[in-house]
Amino acid sequence: MSKQNLSVLVVDDREINNKNLRGMLENLGYEDIRLARNAKDALGMHIQNPSNILVADWMMPGMDGLELTAAVRKHDEHRKRYTAVLLLTAKDGTEPMLEAFESGVDDYLRKPVDSRELAARLYSATRLANQHNLLLTAREVLRMDNERLQQLAVTDPLTGLGNRRYMTAHLESLIKETRARGGVASCALVDLDNFKMINDRYGHPVGDEVLMGFAEILRWSVRPTDIVARIGGEEFAILMHQPDSGSFSPMIFERIRRTIQQHPIKTSTGEIPITASIGVSRFIQEDDFSAEEIVKLADERLYMAKQRGRNRIMC
Repeated sequence: MSKQNLSVLVVDDREINNKNLRGMLENLGYEDIRLARNAKDALGMHIQNPSNILVADWMMPGMDGLELTAAVRKHDEHRKRYTAVLLLTAKDGTEPMLEAFESGVDDYLRKPVDSRELAARLYSATRLANQHNLLLTAREVLRMDNERLQQLAVTDPLTGLGNRRYMTAHLESLIKETRARGGVASCALVDLDNFKMINDRYGHPVGDEVLMGFAEILRWSVRPTDIVARIGGEEFAILMHQPDSGSFSPMIFERIRRTIQQHPIKTSTGEIPITASIGVSRFIQEDDFSAEEIVKLADERLYMAKQRGRNRIMC
């Protein structure tokens, strides 16, 4: 980054020192220079428009240079950026220098300030800030990539619903919640009837349209707090929780079944009527079932619904 593009924030409680530093910085080729007479104002300016380099006096009334450094570091951490901090002081000896570095200051310059030494320290501070910001940017890109990968790992790419892994994780959480708070949890496996016939007759691209439309019907057939996932080819899962164990009713799933039957899927070849079979298992506070056992029971009931003619629910 060139000097013309660097923002330098100078803070000193003595106006003459600020003016002298501005003159030095201008002679060195810096153009974006801002001045503050106290640390509080400097922090406000930095929050509103972050600077690349902070040149601060150590001893100032109210908030001193070390306290300002800590506040800037905290703000930068939230913004995922880095500001190089150059501290100015009349203090002599190694103890003040160590204190400054331990407090997060990047470099240390004794007063009176020599313009050539200032140039060297600013050059070093610029390189340091650039390296830190490149690293922070790389870390943020990596974090976002990891989030996308994690999302892909639990998302069905065709329908955008959660996949089997997603469903299992939420079912395990639902079991824990039911054990802790009571109520009733339910797991429904919903299988699109005769889907192979749809694929054979219309082709797989239209079959995919049917699956996407089916997923949409399931989404708006349940409450926003319910979980809908695609766990196999044409097999979906719905997870629900009712706070009162007496409020569970098979009619919840009968309503979903009727909704599916009453809404043909719109595809590129026209509307295709569909039906679905549903197997339901439930879990209450006193039960000792695992997530795997609950899914297995729902699957057995789904198989019974298929065996008894499809387009029905078994609880």
